[in-house]
Amino acid sequence: MNFHLLAEMANAGGAIGAGLGAIGAGVGIGQIGKGALESIARQPEAINDIRSNMILTAALVEGAALFAIIIGFLAMVL
Repeated sequence: MNFHLLAEMANAGGAIGAGLGAIGAGVGIGQIGKGALESIARQPEAINDIRSNMILTAALVEGAALFAIIIGFLAMVL
């Protein structure tokens, strides 16, 4: 294998990894929203607690997704 082919494979792997990280975050945040809406429908009086926990969890998922995307881009660059 020559260096050019390895570089192209690294670029492809980084792009696929970054894309999968973004898709996974979208699915995860969608599941968080779904669960929060179902919980609010079952217990409307707990809306403030559910909302704050939902925002915290969504922020953690976005942080993990950003980390995955950055690692994917670094695989393409380095």
